[in-house]
Amino acid sequence: MTVLLLRLAGPLQAWGSAARFVRRTTENAPTKSGVLGLLAAAQGRPRGADLSDLATLRFGVRIDQPGTRVRDFHKAQHAESGRVMPLSERYYLADAVFVAGVEGPDELIRRLHQALEAPRFLPYLGRRSCPPSRPLLFKGSLTDGPLEDALRAVPWQASRWYIRQLGRTGAGHEQLDLLMDCPADEAPDFSLRDTPVTFDPRHRQYTMRGVRTGHVNAPAHDPTSHLRLAVPNSLPGPSLYAS
Repeated sequence: MTVLLLRLAGPLQAWGSAARFVRRTTENAPTKSGVLGLLAAAQGRPRGADLSDLATLRFGVRIDQPGTRVRDFHKAQHAESGRVMPLSERYYLADAVFVAGVEGPDELIRRLHQALEAPRFLPYLGRRSCPPSRPLLFKGSLTDGPLEDALRAVPWQASRWYIRQLGRTGAGHEQLDLLMDCPADEAPDFSLRDTPVTFDPRHRQYTMRGVRTGHVNAPAHDPTSHLRLAVPNSLPGPSLYAS
């Protein structure tokens, strides 16, 4: 099996699994339906296309930077009739960073990787108003081995300002949450209805998915890693700093 890892970072993200009517919520991490939709769009699949090959992929997420939940009051008006739509509440995750991965047959995973290098449709992070701020692919995005091992090994993808902030609070190691597809013969920690059957807007369908939780320690942050070494001859004499 081959693994494809994606870095999901942006000013806003929204990953709803139970968004209905005028209240559009978001989960705390990317959903399987949201990430598979991104991959299907990159390949140029129509909304009514068969998704059975994608739905069987094993899915997992690592929360590198949890972000902040924000609420927006949204007003929309029909462009032609001028009819005002009901006021709705839409929730987003601001300044979040995730590493999401799928595991499956080598040929399919490599096709998905190629599609992300030149996507047919613009990728977005859950909603069309949420474009990514950093490249989805990074060094090591395509790898072999079990998905969970790949998610544990990939370098920490959090923003520099977030890591600096943790350094100021004295956090030496940040514990990152892992959310993995639960094997069928094990009891899940919780379940979500977010495995897509069809994205056809006339009758979207999703099935339940069990999720198993875990944790991994992020690499320790060196607060001096951004500094450059000074030229020895340019260093000031010790008398300048003598007490």
